[in-house]
Amino acid sequence: MALKMQRSSGNVFADLGFGPGEAEHLRIRSDLMAAVRKVIASRKLTQSQAAKLFGVTQPRISTLVRGRIDLFSIDTLVDMLAAAGVSVKLTVGRRSQVA
Repeated sequence: MALKMQRSSGNVFADLGFGPGEAEHLRIRSDLMAAVRKVIASRKLTQSQAAKLFGVTQPRISTLVRGRIDLFSIDTLVDMLAAAGVSVKLTVGRRSQVA
């Protein structure tokens, strides 16, 4: 049995059937959550230490580490990164077309 492969659009959320706007919001939130998790890992922080650094509660960090993307806004994630001294840069441009 041959598997049918389909080229990705570059946004896994769009590929899963989310509308264009929602897929883009989810992609951005996912990227920001990954950045927060990278800070935690690279600084070898406990969840309590991370909570203090990011200015949130330890259960909030637990929720983030478990990947609950639905519970975090873009604003919240940017605020958390800023509290840790991490700058967030935004690039706006035309999406490339995938054939």
